[in-house]
Amino acid sequence: MKSFTRFIGTSVLSLLALFLVLTAAMPLFAAEAEFKTVSSEALRDMLEEKRAFTLVDARTSDEYQVAHLVSAISIPDKEFDKHIALLPKDKGALIVFYCNGVKCGKSKKVAAKAKEAGYTNLVIYPDGFPVWEEKGYPIVAGAEYAKKIETTKFSPAKLKEILAEKKDAYVLVDVRDEFEFAEGHIEGAINIPAETFAAKSGVLPKEKGIIVYCNSGGRSYSAYRKLMKLAYPSIFQAILAEWKEAGFPVVKSQL
Repeated sequence: MKSFTRFIGTSVLSLLALFLVLTAAMPLFAAEAEFKTVSSEALRDMLEEKRAFTLVDARTSDEYQVAHLVSAISIPDKEFDKHIALLPKDKGALIVFYCNGVKCGKSKKVAAKAKEAGYTNLVIYPDGFPVWEEKGYPIVAGAEYAKKIETTKFSPAKLKEILAEKKDAYVLVDVRDEFEFAEGHIEGAINIPAETFAAKSGVLPKEKGIIVYCNSGGRSYSAYRKLMKLAYPSIFQAILAEWKEAGFPVVKSQL
């Protein structure tokens, strides 16, 4: 009986030990399935300290020509095989990939192709170019960088119609400061200040139309440009001053 008890006890302990080993190993396998990431500040420090690594812009060639991070090379997803020779010969060298933010999958696609090619030290910069630019970190700007764009504007009447009949298909964003939003905004709007718009844009669904507005158009124009760089397909602009002039109401909120 004692021998049987010892056998059962030993078996239970063995099973428990095996369970603990497998449980401990699970996070490692999960981590291996994903790429490491780097923050804006950490990447800035890496560049300032002139650390040895390769920075890859995974956006299109046209986007790269307009503007890109300092020292970045261009390897678009669809041109990976054409430009693979730009990657370091050392397959263990550190490579950082970026594109147009958290909802852009190009950096992960290019990193996955680099992994298939045998590279092992791969990192994603998820904030991407729009947030980097928003933070005022160094970029290389091309001739088209400052080119003025034409926005698609909604008149007050059109915006009122959309909010009444199609509001589920759109997200209305007030890009003014928080205190301005609290003092009076269009009902149904959410508040994402223009100065941090790219960094906080992850809450905006790409499958919906995004309408940005401010008092007179300057800040909403800036937000509109950021949405373009973030590759949002359906973007619109409205002007709060015009909304008020048309006699349409605003609502207040608590800070």
